[in-house]
Amino acid sequence: MASQSANLWVLLGLGIAGIVLMTRKLKRVVREDFGAFVHKLQLLPPPQPAPPKAPHPLTGLTFAASDVFDIEGHVTGFGHPDWEKTHEVAARTSTVVSMLVEGGATCVGKTVVDEMAFGISGENKHYGTPTNPEATARVPGGSSSGAAVAVAANLVDFSLGIDTIGGVRVPAAYCGVIGFRSSHGTISNMGVLPVSTSLDTVGWFAKDPSILRRVGHVLLQVPFAVQRNPRQMIIADDCFQLLKISVDRVVQVVVKATEKLYGRQILKHENLESYFNSKVPSLKAFPTKKTNGDLKRSSIRDLAEVAMFVQRHEFITNHEEWIHSTKPILDAVISKQLQNMPRAAEEDIENCRLIRNELRSAINSLLKDDGILVIPTVADPPPKLGGKELQSEDYQSRAFSLLSIASVSGCCQVSVPVGFHDKCPVSVSLIARNGGDRFLLDTVNAMYATLQEQADIASKSKKTKNAVTQEDAAEIAKEKGNQAFKEKQWQKAISFYTEAIKLSGNNATYYSNRAAAYLELGSFLQAETDSTKAISLDKKNIKAFLRRGTAREMLGYYKEAIEDFNYALVLEPTNKRASLSAERLRKLFL
Repeated sequence: MASQSANLWVLLGLGIAGIVLMTRKLKRVVREDFGAFVHKLQLLPPPQPAPPKAPHPLTGLTFAASDVFDIEGHVTGFGHPDWEKTHEVAARTSTVVSMLVEGGATCVGKTVVDEMAFGISGENKHYGTPTNPEATARVPGGSSSGAAVAVAANLVDFSLGIDTIGGVRVPAAYCGVIGFRSSHGTISNMGVLPVSTSLDTVGWFAKDPSILRRVGHVLLQVPFAVQRNPRQMIIADDCFQLLKISVDRVVQVVVKATEKLYGRQILKHENLESYFNSKVPSLKAFPTKKTNGDLKRSSIRDLAEVAMFVQRHEFITNHEEWIHSTKPILDAVISKQLQNMPRAAEEDIENCRLIRNELRSAINSLLKDDGILVIPTVADPPPKLGGKELQSEDYQSRAFSLLSIASVSGCCQVSVPVGFHDKCPVSVSLIARNGGDRFLLDTVNAMYATLQEQADIASKSKKTKNAVTQEDAAEIAKEKGNQAFKEKQWQKAISFYTEAIKLSGNNATYYSNRAAAYLELGSFLQAETDSTKAISLDKKNIKAFLRRGTAREMLGYYKEAIEDFNYALVLEPTNKRASLSAERLRKLFL
């Protein structure tokens, strides 16, 4: 018995020791650069110019480059050891890296990417998946996973990545850092391995918006210009409905920050599904697959299929010969995407070009030179490492529906962290028209601190699980109603005002606004009832008296209508509408 007890204690001791050793080992792995780098190196900037010339703009900053950017004397690995084995060292450094070094920054290494920079998970079985510093059990996002992790872990001041359909935006969102995708064609891709030529664009990560902006100024080579404030912030309501977390909480952070900085008047709401249906007619001609027997087409999901089609087609065009000759073992995600990929018909390729041009024109028309489109960066929180979710069509459809808007149109986009949900980073994205990169960089630099402030307020407030008060949600519904009213969508406006009333039933404005919509539909009894309710809540609501007067006139209650118009004149003696209406009715009926 004693012997058995002794053996038990020995086994327990060994088990505890093993756990301690394993814990130490795991901690040591996480501490060692979080698995972000594939190669450490050092590219030093040139000496500082002599005074009175200004120092280099990026002096004192360090950066890393994803392993798709050529650096002289090093093989560009493209996320796969077989690629590294079968290619020579780069003869020259990529244009982008050279510009940053010449601008005063020091390059300290090359970072991990997904295999052939194709996926968005950030997982790489060959070099190891970089550890997401903000959610260690979750994927870091890809394709530029190591670059995002290096910034999130404070290993560098900024880093470079490539964005095809989210290669910078997704890891930025999952790792809780700022990620900027430049407008297609604005920054040189010389010395950058291609994934999909018509979608690829250079992007970069930073934690500090001023560093993000400084890097952008160097890469974009923009001249000095006075900073412009946005004149409209357009919230894509239907895109936020794709979110797997609280919609209102995320939207409210943007709304509150915008109101504080620029005023409520620049806020607008848009349904991109409807907008794209009318402005991008070529989408209807693109062949798409039906899911779950659903015959109804969605322009945003169709756009996702266009982006994936273009990516696959151009990826095969660029790398088919190497894949067939080398026969590398590819990740399941890539294999699934490329498996049985039919040869693209010329008419489909031409249609994709038409879609790109129409979409770019539509977004340019919507935003003009000083508008910002607000969408979620991604629909889901970062999936768990090794999770099956990453390969599910539903996950990819939701993700690419959002990511394809900027990818296909070629617009610039920035992903901005706005706190956490269930210990995972949450982000929103701001999009500007193609070529509006400087404007977008200035905007995120101006808004960043206020966005973080509002995100912090939202996280600390003890509100409902939707993270906003009912009054806040009611105001959002009212604003949506106002937008629908402006668009002469009377029934839709009534639905939004009704939603606002259900959330906050003691607000006279909601009843008065719904009365206005009822008047437009000719529903005069409902208009009179709502106006009367508004007046009972606010005896000085002039619009409610005017609307009730109009409703009563149409119902034949002329004496009561005159009384309403007269009372409106008591409240506002110079109101022309009330004066003219009262005088007209007196002449006719009194």
